[in-house]
Amino acid sequence: MRAAVITQPGGPEVFAIQEVPDPVAGPDEVLVAVRGTALNRADLLQRRGRYNGPPGTRNDIPGLEMAGVVESVGARVTGWKPGDRVMALLGGEGYASKVAVHERMLMPVPPNLTFEQAASIPEVFLTAFDALHLQCELVMGESVLIHAAGSGVGTAAIQLAAAQGCRVFGTAGSQEKLERAAALGLHVGINYHEQDFAEVVKERTDGRGVDVILDVIGAPYWHQNLAAIALKGRMVIVGSMGGGRVENMEIGALSQKRASVRGTLLRGRPLEEKATLIQAFNRRVVPLFANETIQPVIDRVFPLEEVAAAHELMEANANFGKIVLRVAE
Repeated sequence: MRAAVITQPGGPEVFAIQEVPDPVAGPDEVLVAVRGTALNRADLLQRRGRYNGPPGTRNDIPGLEMAGVVESVGARVTGWKPGDRVMALLGGEGYASKVAVHERMLMPVPPNLTFEQAASIPEVFLTAFDALHLQCELVMGESVLIHAAGSGVGTAAIQLAAAQGCRVFGTAGSQEKLERAAALGLHVGINYHEQDFAEVVKERTDGRGVDVILDVIGAPYWHQNLAAIALKGRMVIVGSMGGGRVENMEIGALSQKRASVRGTLLRGRPLEEKATLIQAFNRRVVPLFANETIQPVIDRVFPLEEVAAAHELMEANANFGKIVLRVAE
């Protein structure tokens, strides 16, 4: 099969398109002909040699999600058949023309979506769904603050929160991104270059703060997040793009507000936990794509051969939504 291979740790230029052995599907697995995959921040770290995949995956082929067509199924597989359109969360190896996936990791691609759209869904929408609904138990009528509103996770979280009937605040570094996010359901956009988001939140909530905060930035936002969170609020940390070490951490603020903080990550979870998450996602979220309540947000699509340019775009933080790699027509 064809794959984008990391030839050595380094910059985007280290990728090479190579022929590598086809994966072999086990008895509980499905072999999928990949049509599209998408970039995630973890791919950048993996390319630099700083984030290995789980046991059993190749560290030189990144890719945490894909969409494609079932080519064959293992002896014990009962839920899928050749020809089915599927998308999946992966432990790695999505930058390839074939992938073997456990049948419980698969989700059906709604008929109204292209493979490129479907490839952009699994990682960010599962992350946002898990963070908001399972970790923070977001309910209708609450308020939520979503950082990096123009990112893949941000655009997914905005739509899920808005579909839940919540008031959505979001931060981004440009007015253009905030305007595009408003079309997805963002109610209050905050340009972090020009405004203190904690002050805006307090002003727009009459000093109450927001019920839920979804943070992908980490340490630089810790103190402002505590200022912005409401009494008994919940914060979930799904990334640390800005750094992971907080200086002068104030534990007392958490106690005074009786707030809670959780960290979450999908990649390292056991199969059973991921399967349970995917079952809930299939019931509650996939139908929202089918009826167009929510939609995948794609910034650009690159052919697999231009994987280096795709990584350069993500590293520039210039994208709004997902960056997709077209693996096959």
